[in-house]
Amino acid sequence: MDDGSSSILYDLIKERNSIESPPALVSLQNLYDALQIVADSLEAKCKNLEEEKIDLRQQVRLASSLDNKGNLSKIEVKLRDKIQLLQDQLNEKLEKEVEASANYVRATNELSKLKDRAIANSAEIDRLREENKRAENNVAAMSSRLKMAEHTASIAEKHYVAFKDEMATLQKENIDLKAENTQLVNRLVSEKEKMMAQFNTMNEMNEKLQKEISLLRSMAKADREKLNNHNDGDNNITNSGDQRIKGGRMWGSGGVIVPSTPKHVLNAHTNEITSIRYDPDCTNLVATASSDSTVKIWDTGSGKVRATLRGSSGQPMLGVDFCSDMVIGCSSDKTCRVWKSKTERMVHQLAGHASKVTCCRFLPGAKEVLTGSADRSFRVWDIDRTTYKNTLTFRHGSSSTCVDTSSDSLTAVSGHLDGGLRFWDLRSGDRMAEITDLHENGVTSVMCSPTDGTKLLTNGRDSILKIVDIRMCDSIQSFSDTDFRTTFNWSASTYSPDGNYVAAGSGTSGKVFVWNVVKNKLEKKLEAHGAGVESVAWGRGGSNGQQFSSVDKDGTLVLWA
Repeated sequence: MDDGSSSILYDLIKERNSIESPPALVSLQNLYDALQIVADSLEAKCKNLEEEKIDLRQQVRLASSLDNKGNLSKIEVKLRDKIQLLQDQLNEKLEKEVEASANYVRATNELSKLKDRAIANSAEIDRLREENKRAENNVAAMSSRLKMAEHTASIAEKHYVAFKDEMATLQKENIDLKAENTQLVNRLVSEKEKMMAQFNTMNEMNEKLQKEISLLRSMAKADREKLNNHNDGDNNITNSGDQRIKGGRMWGSGGVIVPSTPKHVLNAHTNEITSIRYDPDCTNLVATASSDSTVKIWDTGSGKVRATLRGSSGQPMLGVDFCSDMVIGCSSDKTCRVWKSKTERMVHQLAGHASKVTCCRFLPGAKEVLTGSADRSFRVWDIDRTTYKNTLTFRHGSSSTCVDTSSDSLTAVSGHLDGGLRFWDLRSGDRMAEITDLHENGVTSVMCSPTDGTKLLTNGRDSILKIVDIRMCDSIQSFSDTDFRTTFNWSASTYSPDGNYVAAGSGTSGKVFVWNVVKNKLEKKLEAHGAGVESVAWGRGGSNGQQFSSVDKDGTLVLWA
């Protein structure tokens, strides 16, 4: 290959390197080329100087041979000086050449490093190009999705505009209809107000007449009951039970025993006893309800438990009622259970109240149950069939704590936390009358008189027992004592079967108080409890004559003789 072709090839390679090589590598290559030129120039000069040095030495030897005496001529001196100068220049050139060689070596090392870095950069560039390619593909896919989304949004916007126009039309129609409706409502309200004013006037007159008729009927019935009780006064307890008024409760005046001493003191429950109730059929049985979630039936003669009826675990039983073989117990689990006492089998669980059920009563015949709840309502339940039915609901403005029914079973009276009494028609659920602020801080129990249909007994958180005349809608007698305190919302008081005595227990001292209604004084103060008394009951008594019982906060049942 000739020099021209080599030069062209070299220029092409150099041009390709200038394109493909990074700027730093090109700069280093240029430096390397410059150093190579300097080195070549220095090498040529050194070669020329070496030749000149050899010539001078030959001349010196020639001059020395001509001067046998050893005297150097002036030419020799000059030559020697020139040789020395040339030697110094040569040494200097050699030093520069050595330095240039060292620089060349360093440049070569740097070039090697830069080449390695260029290779690494090239690999990184390839990786970045691949990543950029993937990113471009993703961008293309996203762009496609964006176009589809924009197309969908465009369609949705068109639908929105159409719906908006339709909505505007409907709103206009709605405004027109509202205006027309307002006119009709105003006209209807005006006419209804006129009608209601007339109805209210008629209802007020009707209510007054109904109350007067009801009171007259109650008085007439009470007089008939007094006459019947007087005629039956000489009969024994069993005979009097057979002669009770059909559908009414079995109360009488014969064989009343005022309690004096404890007959049985029983650890009846593991927790407080909240309620107690005698069987009105004059059996030797009494029922207790407790916060230990059970209702128990006790033999008043032997003091032994006859049956244990269980409710929801952990849910206190708050009330109990007893009628022959049927027992009901209301609970804080918002239900009231109905059991057969002989088989201890639950036949119904009455569910419908929105809060705890605080009181319950059988209606005559044990075919219906009346329950009261903290949800401010009363419900009447038909339990005569396999499936129970809520037949009547009436509501009020205060939570109820107690309830009782009149002897004719047509009227219920309820006590409330607001301290008032309310009278209800059990046929319609209408409120017949109301006595407000009878007790401070709430009524805890209410009981209709067993002998006088116009009287009832109440107990309140103000620690006062009151006898109320429903004809006057006010109390006519009050009973209290310095040691007597009502501390529970379910503390029950009771009439004696002849209506001549009332009794209640103190929630602080644990004493039982018996007052004489006729003499209006405290008859007895009984002690047998080690904790506060929560409830008392006074029954007709069975064959053993046991009539009076009391229960306390520790779960103790005392059967008095």
